[in-house]
Amino acid sequence: MKRLLFTCYSLFSFALFAQENYEIQVYASPTMTKGQTIFELHSNYTANGGKDIVKGVLPSNHSVHETVEITHGITDNFELGFYLFTNYTPNHGWKVIGTHLRPRITAPDKWKLPVGLSLSAEIGWQSKEYSGETFSLEIRPIIDKTLGNLYLSLNPVLGVTFQGVDKPSAPAFAPNFKAAYAVSKKVSLGTEYYGNLGPLNQFEKLPEQNHALFLVADLYLDPKWEINFGPGFGLTDATDKLVMKMILGRRITWGKRNK
Repeated sequence: MKRLLFTCYSLFSFALFAQENYEIQVYASPTMTKGQTIFELHSNYTANGGKDIVKGVLPSNHSVHETVEITHGITDNFELGFYLFTNYTPNHGWKVIGTHLRPRITAPDKWKLPVGLSLSAEIGWQSKEYSGETFSLEIRPIIDKTLGNLYLSLNPVLGVTFQGVDKPSAPAFAPNFKAAYAVSKKVSLGTEYYGNLGPLNQFEKLPEQNHALFLVADLYLDPKWEINFGPGFGLTDATDKLVMKMILGRRITWGKRNK
């Protein structure tokens, strides 16, 4: 198991939309189990991206983003997540460039809703050389549903910039969507869509919007581990053309022996 995980990580973290490629993930509605923690490493490599400094933000081309995410289940329906963002950009070296905090609550099972439903709020800062949003808040509703072997998840994200290069007059709308099909008990294949249309009161023109489509695989080789990886393709001029991403996660239940 460990050898397979290492092989997958090596292939995709080095084979691996602007400088924002830190955490590329469509969320599922369940929160972490109470008393359980998951440690995740998000490894994203921009193989073909922006090559110019734009409003003081460094180019994304050939940059490597390594984000550490730690999420702990506080109650049966509430979790708290922490992010540490690091970046390697050619000629600028490795740097720690920001942190975020993310509380999330999910609807309890006793409500018997027809879909999974949760809400997260992610707030924090990033260095102005690496992000146009230095202090921001993300509100992420999460709606998902499993239909046989098919899994669907919608994250209609709203982003609020408190401080940055361009402070929009209204929250930005950045919808995320995932559709995946379980081809076996241990493998699921699918697509993930990531968009950013701009402020709600005035969407950007289509070439200036961010739209990317990822072809992904999820591996369920062991209940303690999570693996998600695949290439992403930019669909507009403003989006990085090719990004490789991988998420490697390890769950730990405190007070129990973890092998």
